[in-house]
Amino acid sequence: MENQQLEWKEVWRDEYLKWICGFANAQGGTLVIGKNDKGETVGVENVEKLLEDLPNKIRSTMGVVVDVSIHSENGLNFIAITVPAYPNAISYHGKYYLRSGSTNQELSGYALDALLLGKYGRTYDSMPLPRIKIGDFWHDAFDIFRKKAVASKRLTTEDVSVTDEELLHSLNLTENDYLTLAAALVFHQTPQQWCTGAYVKIGYFADNAEILYQDELYGALVGMADKVVETIFTKYFIGLIRYEDLQRIDDYPMPRTALREAVMNALVHRDYSTGSPIQIRVYDDHVTIANDCRLPEGTTLSGLMNAHKSVSINPLIASAIFRSGQIEAWGRGLERIVNLCVADNLPKPEFIITPRTFTIYFHIRNNHIEGETETKDGVKDSKDGVKDGINENIPKNFGLNFGLNFGLNETQEKILLFISENQCITKTEISEKLNLTERNIEYAFKYLKDKNLIKRVGSRKTGYWQINKEDGNGAG
Repeated sequence: MENQQLEWKEVWRDEYLKWICGFANAQGGTLVIGKNDKGETVGVENVEKLLEDLPNKIRSTMGVVVDVSIHSENGLNFIAITVPAYPNAISYHGKYYLRSGSTNQELSGYALDALLLGKYGRTYDSMPLPRIKIGDFWHDAFDIFRKKAVASKRLTTEDVSVTDEELLHSLNLTENDYLTLAAALVFHQTPQQWCTGAYVKIGYFADNAEILYQDELYGALVGMADKVVETIFTKYFIGLIRYEDLQRIDDYPMPRTALREAVMNALVHRDYSTGSPIQIRVYDDHVTIANDCRLPEGTTLSGLMNAHKSVSINPLIASAIFRSGQIEAWGRGLERIVNLCVADNLPKPEFIITPRTFTIYFHIRNNHIEGETETKDGVKDSKDGVKDGINENIPKNFGLNFGLNFGLNETQEKILLFISENQCITKTEISEKLNLTERNIEYAFKYLKDKNLIKRVGSRKTGYWQINKEDGNGAG
C-alpha cells in the first residue's frame, strides 16, 4: 500500500512533478506510473518516450537527478521513478512540497521555515528573532526557572545567581546579538507574538460534539505544565473525598504526575512550526492530549515504549527545560506515564501516532459519578463532595416538591433551595456556599436546565433564575 516513500499513479501528468519535489524534500521515495490506487498494474503507454523524457524534465525543472526504470508484471509495463532525499531544499516553480505519510503537502509560513532551517542543520527553535530584547521579558519566568533548577540540583545557586541575560547565554538561547525563538517560548510572558500556536487549549466535553466550557492558557513554557495541571485538577476534575483514620484523601480521576508528564512532553516535543496549539479534551471517562509532532524517521510505538535515545525536534527548548529539572534525558517519558497509571489501578493509556500528530488517550475514573463514600465520623458524603448536614435547615423532602422524579442529587436540591430563597443568586455565590468548584456547579445547573426545572429570565447581569413548577409537585 501507499506510504511515506511510495505513491502509485495510473498515468503520467506533469503535476506529479510536485510529488517528485515532495519526495526529495523528505526521505526520498518512489513514484510508480502504471498502477492504480490498489497497487494493481494497469500498464502504461509510450514507455520508451517517458523513459527518455522524464529524467530530463525532472532535472530541468528542479535540478533533481532521479532513476527511471521499466518493470513488467502480468505482461504489462510500469515505470518506477526513484527519488533520492536531497540535503538542500527543493522547489518546483517557486513552491516547496513535502511528502508526509501518504500525502503531499505544499509548505508555507512556519512549516517552510522549519524545512529550510532543517536542511541546513538548524532547528526551528534556534531561529533568531531580531525584534525582541531581554528588556521585554518579565522577571517571573526566570524566577520559576531558578527555583526549579536549584531544587532539582540540575544547577547550583551559584549557576543561577547571574543576570537574566547571562542566564540566557549560558543556556545557549542566544545567537550573536539575537535571542532565539526558544528563548521567547521558554521565558517570555506572551510567546504567541512570535509563535502563533504557543498556548494550550483545554475543553470539557459532554460528547464529541458538545463542549461545556473551555480555557486557553498562555505564558512562558517553563511554568506552563504546572499551570495546565492545576487548571485541570481544580476546574475540570472532581476530587472524591475519603478518610483513612484521620487522614483526608482526595481521589482524583487520574494521577497528577502522569498528567503533568504528558503535558510536559507535549510542550517540549511539539512541532511549533504548525501554528496549532496543544489540545486537551476532558470527558467524564477519558482525557486526550493531542499535539503536532514530527517524530524521527523510523520511529515506532514499540520503540518509544522501550528504552530509546531521547531525540527532540526542539533541542534548545529540551535542554533548558531539562536544566530546570522538569524532564529527564533518557527517553523514558511514555514508559513512566504508563507505569504511573497502572500503579493507580487505571488501564494503560493509548498512544495514537500519525505522521504529523501524537495523541495520548488516558482512561480515567468516571469524573461525574453519583454515589456516597463514608467519612471519618460515619456521615455519608455524596460523590460531589457535599456533606449531609452542611446546612441543617435544608428540608430533607425538598426534592419531593421540585423534581424528585428527575433523580436530583444533593447539590442540585440545594441549588433549587438557594434559588427559591434568592432568585438573583449567582453560580459563584453558590459555589462558595457549597465549597465546590465552579465546574461542579456548572454541571449541576446544566442538568437542572436540561430537565426544565429552572430557566434564566433576562440578561446574565440583570436577570434572575426561575424555578419551573406546577402546583409544587414537579416541573412545568
